[in-house]
Amino acid sequence: MQNYLFYIIIVIVSFDFLLDRILNYLNTRHSSMELPEELKDVYDAGQYRKQQEYKKANDKLAFVTAVISFAIIILMIVFGGFNRVDLWARHFSSNPVIVALIFFGILGVASGLINLPFSIYDTFVIEERFGFNRTTIRTFILDKVKGMLLSAVIGGGLLAIFIWFYMLTGQSFWIYAWIVATIFSVFMAFFYSSIIVPLFNKQTPLQEGELRQAIDDLSNKAGFSLENIYVIDSSKRSAKSNAYFTGFGAKKRIVLYDTLINDLTTEGIVAVLAHEIGHYRKKHVITGLITGILNTGLILFVLSLFIDNPALSQALGSSNPSFHLGLLAFGILYSPFSLVLGLFLNRFSRKHEYAADNYVKAYNLHDQLIEALKKLSSKNLSNLTPHPAYVFFYYSHPTLLQRIRALKSGSN
Repeated sequence: MQNYLFYIIIVIVSFDFLLDRILNYLNTRHSSMELPEELKDVYDAGQYRKQQEYKKANDKLAFVTAVISFAIIILMIVFGGFNRVDLWARHFSSNPVIVALIFFGILGVASGLINLPFSIYDTFVIEERFGFNRTTIRTFILDKVKGMLLSAVIGGGLLAIFIWFYMLTGQSFWIYAWIVATIFSVFMAFFYSSIIVPLFNKQTPLQEGELRQAIDDLSNKAGFSLENIYVIDSSKRSAKSNAYFTGFGAKKRIVLYDTLINDLTTEGIVAVLAHEIGHYRKKHVITGLITGILNTGLILFVLSLFIDNPALSQALGSSNPSFHLGLLAFGILYSPFSLVLGLFLNRFSRKHEYAADNYVKAYNLHDQLIEALKKLSSKNLSNLTPHPAYVFFYYSHPTLLQRIRALKSGSN
């Protein structure tokens, strides 16, 4: 059976790579088409040429990165690379938890080193060339070190707990693992912005003034208590703009990029926040959390059905069955199902975006939202004409054109 799984894994990895490349090719060809009438005021001729050049530069980097990643994974599978890493890890310990942590630690460090040149090129060449980069070398290094430490602590901690449950309970481990994963997800939903974000960015309360007063007026009209409004120093890394809603209850907060405040008018920012309030009012935030929890439970349950099968480890070239090799093989085998599920989740996410946009109309801010979305797309050099297939597979938000037409027509 392991031989069949070996070939199935090769086919799945190859299919994922080819699908991604085909969709990117279609998207690249489609992006150079003439802009629809509703979008012709987003870019002038010079800006549009700049946007096209920016996309081409990113597409080339993505192509090189994808080809190298695909080649490395195939070589690791065909020539038993994962088995060799497993054998190295076993030199240090015979404890399954420690072996798994060393195994994924080696893979994580190797992956980070392989991707480092591409990350440097993206940040200090492409983003710099097009006027987005504000990241210093010191910030870049600190971000990488902090990211690796967080991955080791959080990812390693959860993995260790899951394996420990597996050693104690066998196939029933998924129940206890799901409970821990659920507690962790809820905890992060409440405290991510106050615990994790400060490790990378400074957040300060929005000062009193015209913008704060306008936001308070909107909150009062919406009957929505919103005391925690923070500004994040995103400009230390990039000139791109955004805003997001996080947390629940007393811990809910709106976070504004400082670049957003500089790029948009007060009316535009208020319209963007009305959209975010719409998500909260329509229960999209809690729905997303519950959906994520249920999806995690499904994955863990399916994993529990197969993790005891030594064929998973053998498919990666190992004669020593283990949880970590089984987990890695399962992750690849499960990816087609994850892809299909992702299509449905993206579709629901796009519907939620339409609904949040529609919420803005109740406060007669739809024109201001349209102008804000156009300005953000222009500042971020966004692709305004993505291929429909690319949108279907990858977009969690409707395109700018779709959102504008829905806002103007009243459809959702």
